[in-house]
Amino acid sequence: MNILVTGSRGQLGSELQELSTGYSRHRFFFYDLPELDITLSEKVDSLCRDHSIEVIVNCAAYTAVDKAETDSALAFRVNRDGPAVLAACAKERHALLIHISTDYVFDGTSSTPYCESDPPAPLGVYGLSKWEGEESIRHIAPSYIIIRTSWLYSLYGANFVKTMLRLGRERSELSVVADQIGTPTLAADLAEAIVSIIDKHDKDVRYSSTFHYSNEGVASWYDFAQAIMELAALPCKVLPVGSADYPQVAPRPHYSVMSKSAIKKEWGIQIPYWRDSLAVMLRRLAGEGSVKSEA
Repeated sequence: MNILVTGSRGQLGSELQELSTGYSRHRFFFYDLPELDITLSEKVDSLCRDHSIEVIVNCAAYTAVDKAETDSALAFRVNRDGPAVLAACAKERHALLIHISTDYVFDGTSSTPYCESDPPAPLGVYGLSKWEGEESIRHIAPSYIIIRTSWLYSLYGANFVKTMLRLGRERSELSVVADQIGTPTLAADLAEAIVSIIDKHDKDVRYSSTFHYSNEGVASWYDFAQAIMELAALPCKVLPVGSADYPQVAPRPHYSVMSKSAIKKEWGIQIPYWRDSLAVMLRRLAGEGSVKSEA
């Protein structure tokens, strides 16, 4: 099967590249800026035609949550208009579009894990642009799977884990927000879930599904940071603070835990507990002996 992965140098795209070496039955084509701008329909159409693409995995996104508040035009161009272009290409080619979205489509006022059917209510530009990207796909693509994820981290690029590791080596004490609750997600685990779906999907079936995927369990950013220090054996002390003590430009959902029941039931996917996956990532990082694009 011929598979296009956009945003291939991001965290998830990089993990898919690494994973792809074990799937010789598929042909993966990895593209990112400047080679491919997903908002340019002629370029997208030409590339998909040249490679006879059957599945598109869209990992490309504008993810600068705070910057999006003042750079909304670009955020909407990438997160809404880009998916619309990919959806139109998928429609033309009768291809499956797998699109990665976010927990930020919710406002965080729930006290129980969000289900796929819960109504979105984004708090900021980033979440709204991602929600409108989802809606573009639903209106255009005849066959799509949208996967919402949260708190993504990996060996690649800048992320919370690598930032905490760096600060934990530099400082004796850190303050981290304790009243924003969600679930960390190891990008390698999500990459495996995506490839599993590609393996199992029936190319003669039209899909119109939205799923949630994060690692299992619940944590605050404080819990996450504390676990990083413990598992990395760093002596840095982590202090809990409230969101009001750490003001940010864009509002964050205070609770964005998502139910994974649907994706587990539909695709038979096993999801690791977040602390277990964090330990795996830290062992991989230690084995690498260096950090890839250190935060």
